[in-house]
Amino acid sequence: MTLQALKRMLVYRVMVLGVLLKFPISAKAMNLAASTNLAENGDMSDQFQLGSMYENSKGVHQDFAIAIKWYKKAANQGHTDAQFRLGSMFENAKGVQQDYTIVVKWYQKAANQGHIRSQFKLGSMYENAKGVQQDLTMAIKWYQKSANLGHTDSQFYLGLMYKNGVGISQDFTVAVKWFQKAADQGHIGSQFKLGLMYKNGFGIAQDFSMAVEWFKKSANQGYADSQFKLGLMYENGFGITQDFAVAVQWYEKAANQNHLSARISLGEMYSSGQGVLQNYTRALELFQKAAEQGSHSAEFNLGLMHLEGYGVRQSKVMAKEWFGKSCDNGNQYACDRYRMLNTEEY
Repeated sequence: MTLQALKRMLVYRVMVLGVLLKFPISAKAMNLAASTNLAENGDMSDQFQLGSMYENSKGVHQDFAIAIKWYKKAANQGHTDAQFRLGSMFENAKGVQQDYTIVVKWYQKAANQGHIRSQFKLGSMYENAKGVQQDLTMAIKWYQKSANLGHTDSQFYLGLMYKNGVGISQDFTVAVKWFQKAADQGHIGSQFKLGLMYKNGFGIAQDFSMAVEWFKKSANQGYADSQFKLGLMYENGFGITQDFAVAVQWYEKAANQNHLSARISLGEMYSSGQGVLQNYTRALELFQKAAEQGSHSAEFNLGLMHLEGYGVRQSKVMAKEWFGKSCDNGNQYACDRYRMLNTEEY
């Protein structure tokens, strides 16, 4: 019998004795006692398990300091999940002061042993210069390793780097390949990006129907950018039968998530009465929210509504104020309107 097996047997006998003597020992307490005994005697799997229990309040009161203590013991024996969790806790300042240098150290140890999530995280640290000097070549290297093992976030970020030519020569075809791999696994950001590639004909033949298909996949999962794009496709009849009412539905979903462009488009639908009953008050409300987000288009639209008295009392003074704000934010049409009202001495 091995030493570890003997230890487990002794712990088990203590527990059985407790039951026979009618000690109130719960199943959780029994598991904790067993894990603690083995962890204290160097079993790295039980050390990791204890760390996880204390980090996530499983059968014990949450205690990040104790979680780190056990993770470190397991990590120092080469336990990759413990190394990853240590990196994550230092990254997110859970029970310790945030320290990206230490974060990189632990992610590096786990990544070198093939830990997929650590490889992704290490790529992110190199891309964003956290704990290391920025090195896009190294970022791509680590993203590539985990992407090849099916990690969807790595596939997505690789796709972005190829699409934008960051750290590597721009290649839309390769970008599409990585977006496709992640999208096929349900990665909603990649589904959106793949939809864009089809819509614009980047790296693949332009196909509005396929764009709609991919936008729908991520839109149905609540992805606001895809909901907005679907609204545009329905409004303009791109790849699908034009339907203003359905466009409004998708704009509404995205606008409810504070999507700036969706708020503007939805406001314009309410203002014009396309796909929905005309409602200037609702349009004004949407433009106001978009203007608060810094949209010069929304500020321009607010100027027009005050100028014409749509949904609000007509006021050329207020119209001029909104045109001025929009002009200051770079809208040339607003500048023209502002000058026109200025010549009229408003």
